[in-house]
Amino acid sequence: QVQLVESGGGLARAGGSLRLSCAASGNIAEITVMGWYRQAPGNQRELVALIPRIGSAIYADSVNGRFTISRDNVKNTVYLQMNSLKAEDTAVYYCNSFIRAGRGSWSDYWGQGTQVTVSS
Repeated sequence: QVQLVESGGGLARAGGSLRLSCAASGNIAEITVMGWYRQAPGNQRELVALIPRIGSAIYADSVNGRFTISRDNVKNTVYLQMNSLKAEDTAVYYCNSFIRAGRGSWSDYWGQGTQVTVSS
């Protein structure tokens, strides 16, 4: 069984910073891409940032230059450093990872979501 557990959400002022973490645990054989998505009320879930095991990260235009995604391949953890926060960053943030568990096939896994609220 594979789980993604997020932490680090909360309330911040506009212009402030928050750091999200997401740890993957369980019978993990291999992880390729790890990333963050977000969903604001009334909106569809959207990509925030992705980072492959090897290579460069990609960012949504709306967060490029303000957010930084990173990962620790030993700890199977992905991070999202969010700086210069804006009210429009308010959303539930979800961790996502493409994982091969044990001897099984590859599957997409999601965290439970963590609320980020930015006050203007």
